[in-house]
Amino acid sequence: MDRSNTVFIGRKPVLNYVLACMTLFKSGHEEVSIKARGRSISRAVDVVEVLKNRFMADAQVSDIKIGTETVESDDRGPSNISTIDITVKA
Repeated sequence: MDRSNTVFIGRKPVLNYVLACMTLFKSGHEEVSIKARGRSISRAVDVVEVLKNRFMADAQVSDIKIGTETVESDDRGPSNISTIDITVKA
């Protein structure tokens, strides 16, 4: 999968990310990857659920990958951050 069909979840409202996903689907992508780290994971799940339940009833989750990334911090040293990658097909 390339980055052109990826939505990175951050601190914006859920509907902003739902709109980004719908825009990618309307532009011809058959699947969209939704990626999040740390505390944004719950927002990523919310985005997928809102997309499926309110906007695209035919959308299906085709894959979910979870993992851990090690991030270096100046004051605390290395720390682990959970990640999730949810693939949705139209």
